[in-house]
Amino acid sequence: MIVVNAKKIAGLVGIALVLFFVIAQPGNAANLVGNIVDFLRESAEAVITFVSNVFTS
Repeated sequence: MIVVNAKKIAGLVGIALVLFFVIAQPGNAANLVGNIVDFLRESAEAVITFVSNVFTS
């Protein structure tokens, strides 16, 4: 009997879905990555602004 690790299977399925999305719709995948990067950049800038305001007040 083979014991299957559900977490490992879920990870492999997730990777397969990402690869399928990138191959099937590369333009949309690139836009999605760009949106995620923009969100992370804006979030980091907001945190930096907050910390700067806390220590300069």
